[in-house]
Amino acid sequence: MHLELERITEADLSPSELKEHQIYLQLLALSPALEERLCTGSDQEIYYVADMITRGASSARSDDTKSLKSALIDMITPKNGVLTPPIQRNVKTDRGFHHPRTGELLCPVNLNWGDPKIQRELSSGQLVPSGDLWPLFLYSGHSWNPENPWTGLFRGRLLVSAYKHVFTSPSSVDGNESRATRSCNARIHGMKTVTIPSIAYIATQVRFALSSSPTFSRTDTVTDSEYFYNLVIELLEDPEERVEVDDLLKWWNM
Repeated sequence: MHLELERITEADLSPSELKEHQIYLQLLALSPALEERLCTGSDQEIYYVADMITRGASSARSDDTKSLKSALIDMITPKNGVLTPPIQRNVKTDRGFHHPRTGELLCPVNLNWGDPKIQRELSSGQLVPSGDLWPLFLYSGHSWNPENPWTGLFRGRLLVSAYKHVFTSPSSVDGNESRATRSCNARIHGMKTVTIPSIAYIATQVRFALSSSPTFSRTDTVTDSEYFYNLVIELLEDPEERVEVDDLLKWWNM
């Protein structure tokens, strides 16, 4: 509000405040009447608006988490093949590092999943990767180049499939956009291009869906989801990575 009244400028804002202001402007673009309501409404009305926004975001995230929980099984099953052993759709205890397929996809790129010792330590919890270690599914062809970590990063097939599932339609994952019967999430919310936050969001959702954690929680120290999401955002918004990020967004929006 102080910015609109010219009491302060963007230069006076801290990086976190500037980010919050940008989010606020995006909300106004979605709901132009919001600003007037916030300026003229009572404290109770403002609390109500904030509560509805929080509930809406939480509900959407829960819907995506629930949907990907089952759909992900199809995405990671080899074409015309099966997963051995099979993975349950509604229970996650056999996922994560307890299953060879999900374990391989979640394995940090600096570890060798093919090493039985690494598998045992990850499965037993003796070795717990932190959120700042990129899992293999983020990379195209599940291949990491230590000499150029950007090669294939955030271009993994599973990441793309999950993005389509959430933002376009489940049927678009197989290239059948014509089967969609209602507007996709991207169109509903005015998304015209793939964005940095949306890539980070889907990467976090896929990472959680692959894991054995039963519920999505910001404070879950096992999946460390909030920390992982913030790290992806931090990397993709780093000015020093601008060239690589611009190339990445161009690839996504081809």
